Amino acid sequence: MTAVRRVRRVEWVAGSAVVLALLFAGVATVASARGDGDGADRVTAAPRTPSVDSADAGFARDMAVHHQQAVEMSFIVRDRTKDEEVRRLAYDIANTQANQRGMLLGWLDLWELPKAASGQEPMDWMAAGHAGHPTQGTDGMDGMDGMDGMEGMGSGYRPHDGSLMPGMATRTELDRLRTANGRAAEVLYLQLMTDHHKGGIDMARGCARLCTVGAERRLARGMVEAQQSELDAMAHMLAARGAAPRS
Repeated sequence: MTAVRRVRRVEWVAGSAVVLALLFAGVATVASARGDGDGADRVTAAPRTPSVDSADAGFARDMAVHHQQAVEMSFIVRDRTKDEEVRRLAYDIANTQANQRGMLLGWLDLWELPKAASGQEPMDWMAAGHAGHPTQGTDGMDGMDGMDGMEGMGSGYRPHDGSLMPGMATRTELDRLRTANGRAAEVLYLQLMTDHHKGGIDMARGCARLCTVGAERRLARGMVEAQQSELDAMAHMLAARGAAPRS
């Protein structure tokens, strides 16, 4: 075998290995999202594919919208300040939440469910009708701290001025952010994102209790932990700028 043919054979084998690795990774991701596997993440009596009005689908739809606004605000502030600390935080939030949004929308595609359900209001999945059916998974997410008294918490929010869910900024607030500069933009962004994270954490806690797909519940719990850490960081950043979170 010539040297050239040996090199081509090695390249073909290496390329095949990469393709197979990606294929196996994709299969594993799909199996995890659908609750397949050896039973470690399977939820007893849960449907194989969530229904359109399930907590799983509702959380995926609503959090995708919620995340999209966080990404938008982060891109806005990037152009309104030169402060590297705020720009770095904005980049991390935009990158993380864009990736998570892709996962949520991907699950809806996997389940063959619409990304916008007609006749359903945002947060309907957190209403009292779902609270009577807590999940009984085996992935260690039951009994999550702060879950008491969450029944029906999603039913009292009134969408207004483009703010569709708790924590979301209004159109007026986004317009203010687009015209602010320097420290004013930094403070407003940190305040708006603090409110945004608080609303997102409540939604993620709801999914950690009510959703039936193990992979989605794990993602929700990860959101709670990561966004709580970012809340602490933003509180310090606001204090350093002589400001505080809004009441």
